[in-house]
Amino acid sequence: MAIETQMKVHNFSAGPCILPREVFEKAAQAVLDLDGSGLSILEISHRSKPFIEVMEKARALVKELLGAPERYQVVFLGGGASMGFHLVPQNFMKTGGRGAYVNTGTWAKRAIAEAKLAGEAVVLASSEDSNFNYIPKGYTIPADVDYFHFTSNNTIVGTQYKALPKGPVPVVSDMSSDIFSRPVNVSDFALIYAGAQKNMGPAGATMYLFDPEALGKTGRKLSPMMDLANHAAKDSMYNTPPVFPVYVIMLTLEWLRGIGGIAEIEKRNAAKAGLLYDTIDRLPLFEGTAAKEDRSLMNATFVLKDKNLEPAFDELWKAAGISGIRGHRSVGGYRASLYNALPLESVRVLTDVMEDFAKRNG
Repeated sequence: MAIETQMKVHNFSAGPCILPREVFEKAAQAVLDLDGSGLSILEISHRSKPFIEVMEKARALVKELLGAPERYQVVFLGGGASMGFHLVPQNFMKTGGRGAYVNTGTWAKRAIAEAKLAGEAVVLASSEDSNFNYIPKGYTIPADVDYFHFTSNNTIVGTQYKALPKGPVPVVSDMSSDIFSRPVNVSDFALIYAGAQKNMGPAGATMYLFDPEALGKTGRKLSPMMDLANHAAKDSMYNTPPVFPVYVIMLTLEWLRGIGGIAEIEKRNAAKAGLLYDTIDRLPLFEGTAAKEDRSLMNATFVLKDKNLEPAFDELWKAAGISGIRGHRSVGGYRASLYNALPLESVRVLTDVMEDFAKRNG
């Protein structure tokens, strides 16, 4: 089925994110009729053979695209990554134990707060002294903590780990905003979790990719809803999963595999970010807000040096069909999110607007 739109909108929203058009079209068709079944994806039983096939394919694609070891398991749960902040210490922190964290912004702070409800959260390093505009370096992960947690990409401030940490303890990462955007050595992690609404699908599902051998060592009696092993048990769907988001995730991962997988999308993302950051650095009216060595390939943050020019700039980018580049309410300025499905064409539209604005106000 064809989806008609009145105008081309260049969607730079930080989330829910842009998705490939072919995914929208296939998902829209499935809302009416899933693969000729006569049933909508919205009403199909999660225990039915068609949906079990969807779930298994989505899980297999996660492992295939990320190159996960065979023993690793994948589950899709509700609650967003914010639920993951709580689930992590429940599954990895021993009774009376400690988890180690790096504080790189809002989402890392929330993860730390949840860990403190379960035990001790040791903050090894923080960039709060500079409004989180860099990734802390030079710290040592201690061997006497139960796990180490970090946030790989920070959507609000636009910073990203370029080298992913390794440690002498189980390593856990919230990769919500850069999952499937670059290669990851999954075997270095006990758990990778990510909300779907950045690079995978619509809001409402969180992906957990984990080593089952790292579980069951806390001495805690867990609620079944908090127990990753329970959700990953053979033939288990402990409660009704987020059916439609999982279906869209499957479609999105099929699209990613079809264009060449992680290697290809990494090249595309680097080209998009390179074009935008070059424009920010070259035009005197604009200034990037994240440390250059830690700039995110997913979320480019910048400001106009003269805030009085913001209304005129806003008028220009809106007229060009650009959406979603206003910065997070907590920091202001601008943020252009460059998620996987955003085409280079959209970045060129934005940089052309910036060039035009600089000429008018130079």
